[in-house]
Amino acid sequence: MKKIFFLALFVIACKSKTETTTYSDFEIGIIADCQYCDCDTQGSRFYRQSPDKFKSAIEKLNTKELDYTIHLGDFIDRNFESFDTVLPIWNRLKSKKYHVLGNHDFSVADSLKTLVPVKMGLKNRYYSFIKNNWRFIVLDGNDLSYHGAISEVKQKETEALFNRLKKENKPNLQTWNGGLSSKQLQWVKEELNTAKSKNEYVGFYCHFPVGRDGEVHNLWNYKQFLQIIDSYENVKFYFNGHNHNGDYLEKNNVHHLTFKGMLDTENTSAFSIAKFTKDSIFIEGYGREVTRALKIN
Repeated sequence: MKKIFFLALFVIACKSKTETTTYSDFEIGIIADCQYCDCDTQGSRFYRQSPDKFKSAIEKLNTKELDYTIHLGDFIDRNFESFDTVLPIWNRLKSKKYHVLGNHDFSVADSLKTLVPVKMGLKNRYYSFIKNNWRFIVLDGNDLSYHGAISEVKQKETEALFNRLKKENKPNLQTWNGGLSSKQLQWVKEELNTAKSKNEYVGFYCHFPVGRDGEVHNLWNYKQFLQIIDSYENVKFYFNGHNHNGDYLEKNNVHHLTFKGMLDTENTSAFSIAKFTKDSIFIEGYGREVTRALKIN
């Protein structure tokens, strides 16, 4: 009887310790659309100001104990050499660093497109990682696209998807958007099933939005993606860039948040620190970015 009693105490103690570890608070940094190039200003896009804004953001982020920082795509605007200006600034970050691929990241010579993920430190164009009880899934919305589909197989699938969607006459069917390949969608299902089996929350990062119907910046096959995630109650957020004006909506208990572009405006920046707690995500916005609280249901 004593052995059973002490074994029960041991199990309870281990469970309590696990729960404490699993749900401990943590903070991350979020930046979208630095989009640097050595180019003249066009409208609201101040390309040459991006490095100074980026430096200021990194300095602020380095004052925090962040678990990681993620850039949500369009690290550069064009030209492969642009990476050599912003990467040294990025590498000053004290936290772990993750990249999402944006459409402009592939605005380089065709011969250099295969080098883009390598230059950005990516082993894979889409991937996932775990923090506490969260599975963070990073999508590649350029998988099928006219700028980032590099292999012949992906180029053919790009053409097939684009031509099929033409019949719907949707505003997001732009050549500067992109879509998820059938292989990537299958991988998403596998990731979601794994997360469900392990009782993990799921958050998505992508360059392109998916939440709002009629949004010109959406992934080409956003409806197909939403059909997949709608059956998983553990999906809690979808964070993206691409639309520099930003946007927010809650859809089927998923927070769809588009972060404002750092590139835009001459004298203001945009970046965020997100604090994850057991039941909320608190976004602390800097510059043009909005501060908000997202409840995890």
